[in-house]
Formats: sequence, C-alpha cells, structure tokens
Amino acid sequence: MIEFRDVSFSYNHGKVLQGISFSARFSEKIAILGPSGEGKTTILRLILGLLRPDSGRILIDGTDITDLPERELREFRTKFTIVFQEGALFDSLSVQENVVFCLRERRGMPEAEIEARARELLRRVGIEEAIGLMPEELSGGMQRRAAIARSLCSCEPVMMLYDEPTTGLDPAAADNICRLINDLSSGEPPERKGIIIVTHDVAAAVKVAERFLYLRAGRVVFDGDLSALKGTEDPGLREFIKGILK
Repeated sequence: MIEFRDVSFSYNHGKVLQGISFSARFSEKIAILGPSGEGKTTILRLILGLLRPDSGRILIDGTDITDLPERELREFRTKFTIVFQEGALFDSLSVQENVVFCLRERRGMPEAEIEARARELLRRVGIEEAIGLMPEELSGGMQRRAAIARSLCSCEPVMMLYDEPTTGLDPAAADNICRLINDLSSGEPPERKGIIIVTHDVAAAVKVAERFLYLRAGRVVFDGDLSALKGTEDPGLREFIKGILK
C-alpha cells in the first residue's frame, strides 16, 4: 500500500503539490492525469524517496518513509521499478549493455549468465532480436521496450511506475507499449503487478488503467474509475478528456 497524507512539495519556482492525499494498493492500475507542470512526475519521485516532501507524510507498506535515511530507503525502492520519459537509454551502450547495466555492479557474475538474463528480459518485452543493436538503431517504441526490460533487470517489483511512456510515439507504437504494459500487469488482484502511469495522453491512460487521478493546481481534483471519469461535470476535466468523450 502507498499512502500520501497531506503531502506538499515545492521547487524553486513555487508550489507544485498542495496537500494531496490518496492511497493505492500495489495491485491497482492507476493513471495520474494532468497537463505538464502539475506535479505528476514529482509524485513518482516522492514514492521512490528521490524527493522529500515539504510537509505531510508518505507511507509504503505501513512504514513512514518521509524521513528515512538513504540506506533504509533502498529496501522500499526494490518494491518498484520506474521507466522514465523517453526511456533514458545510454547512447554509448548496446541494448544488451543497457539492459544489464545494474548487473555489472555484481562482481563475479558470469558473462554467460548476464547475457542470458538480457535475452530473457528482451524476449519478455518482444525485442530479443535487438540485443546487439545501439539505441540509435532502434525505433522510439523499441527504445521504450528496452527501457522497460532494463527496469525489470535488478528486481521483480510489486508495482511498475511509468513516466509518460507513450510521449513522442506514433499511434501504432503507442498501442504496442500499452499492450506491453498490460501484459506485464496481467492477472487479478491482489496477485498481479500493479502500475502507476503518469501521462497527459488520455487515450493511452484508458487502455491500461482502471482508476484515474486528475491533478490541477497541485491538488487531486478527481479520483475515480473510467465510468466516473467520463461522467464528470468538471468543465476543465471534460475539456482535458474530450478525446475519449466522442
């Protein structure tokens, strides 16, 4: 369980989040919606303990992580994996080297075992044939798949976090990424691996999520399922989701 209790956060330019509260089970499939600059990615970074709130508390599995030292946060980070916007692959490394980057830190791991792990993960995301290619040789969609494989390399998380996973992709590639996200979160609660996707791409969100949060002015102004989302009477939210109301 993730719990945000009256969490506020500021960057230098001012308040980004203003007293937000919500809880999420690890098996849920959640989309956090809103225009750019509303703090969607900030929420992911707060979940991972990469940022600290100005006020409020954040609990993971009942433990308050708000003020935990870095060495203790690592245990909680293993519950999650994150795919950042644009994939963030290392340009100078091959796909295989990108995927198994974290394994290189484990001294003594045989090279054959490292390659086998890379192939297993790339097969899982459907691009094993790209193992020897460089990132610049991949399409945008394949880069995102490689980034997802890399995110799975260090651990088997209970929940996957996605930061704008379809941004910049053509419709076909975006559909493929949505199918992959669903494949990796298949099954029924409470056993399945949940997701939190932050995005302004409403069409992608409705393909993968079952619960939707909408941020405006640093606050959660909507929290509900797809039926409630489509039935909202909030003018600003209706304008934001107009593409799925047709």
